[in-house]
Amino acid sequence: MVPRLRFPEFRSTGEWKISTLSNLVSKITVRNQDKVINRVLTNSAVEGVIDQSDYFDREVANQNNLEKYFVIDEGDYVYNPRISVTAPVGPISKNKVGRGVMSPLYTVFRFENPNNDFYEQYFKTNLWHSYLKSVSNTGARHDRMSISNGDFMKMPLPYHSEAEQQKIANCLSSLDDLIAVEDEKLTTLKAYKKGLMQKMFPAEDKTVPEWRFSDFKDSGEWVKKTLGQLGELVSGLTYSPDDIRDNGLLVLRSSNIKNNVITLDDNVYVRTDISGANLSFENDILICVRNGSKALIGKNAIIPKDMPLCTHGAFMTVFRTKYSKFVFQLLQSRAYDKQVKADLGATINSINGTQLKKYVFYIPLDIKEQEKIANCLSALDTLITTQAEKIESLKVHKKGLMQGLFPSIEEVGE
Repeated sequence: MVPRLRFPEFRSTGEWKISTLSNLVSKITVRNQDKVINRVLTNSAVEGVIDQSDYFDREVANQNNLEKYFVIDEGDYVYNPRISVTAPVGPISKNKVGRGVMSPLYTVFRFENPNNDFYEQYFKTNLWHSYLKSVSNTGARHDRMSISNGDFMKMPLPYHSEAEQQKIANCLSSLDDLIAVEDEKLTTLKAYKKGLMQKMFPAEDKTVPEWRFSDFKDSGEWVKKTLGQLGELVSGLTYSPDDIRDNGLLVLRSSNIKNNVITLDDNVYVRTDISGANLSFENDILICVRNGSKALIGKNAIIPKDMPLCTHGAFMTVFRTKYSKFVFQLLQSRAYDKQVKADLGATINSINGTQLKKYVFYIPLDIKEQEKIANCLSALDTLITTQAEKIESLKVHKKGLMQGLFPSIEEVGE
């Protein structure tokens, strides 16, 4: 069992070995019996261990039952059996936020060796997933892995000299630090654009923006327009599994919009002679109008040039207009967000097309002013997209390194 990538000083140090989780850690069983700790933590697949109140924007745990919760300290590990797209067997994360209590639904444990950064990185791979799948109860809830404590603690883990493990951890941690810095830059760019838009578009109950290009300072008030006055909606395609093909007519869906940009990472194609398909064209604005997740309702992107022949699904709509660059920026504004949220209410997960066309915005009469605003904000969008792509490239690079630096227990088993 030898990793595909190895630092030069360890290439002659022999094969790695396999241990079990139970040999390396102790299971945490101390409960919050006197309820002296009321800081409730959770383990998110994306954010790791985090305060529950920050993750859910509210307290979820019943404060009366906290005596049943496990007490964990910084450096302890948490397994959350809830599965998701990003964590198909549930995440294992290291607690970096400090002392707190964790739900008894989670498995919590502590490494005997405090120098356990290597396993923090190892649990970010999928190399341990196949074991959990092999010992899970297939009849359990579809959204949660069901594994006995005994089977969980028997999880096989690779180990070698502490020096090599630490060098791998340091290498990957340095990449994490770099990704975090680039993430901060992306967050700053997005915040800058958001702040700029609040100045460049009229505030609520105002008819002129606070900031205006010098060429247009004397151009008068902006005028109220509905979205329907600026263009038209093009309905999406309803199709069945029998219509799907390996290639053909691309059907754009919500998964094809990422960070307000069209992506082609997750595509569905239907037969080209399908009835009822309205083709989507360059500069059309693709909008998600129905989805199981409310957070996705209203998200949108401009269809770029050089797209393959495409239409859009029934849960989407296309807004077609001569002023696509400017209207796209309207759909990133606070005014748009407010109207989307007002339509969704407590239970509705869709926007009615008739209602969407009634959305109201203030716009400048002068087309040149519209173009100048759109060009300014589009330049920022380009910076944001470039930064997001840089972060994605770093993540792909790290993933490739991890596949090489960690030995695969599964391959040895084969």
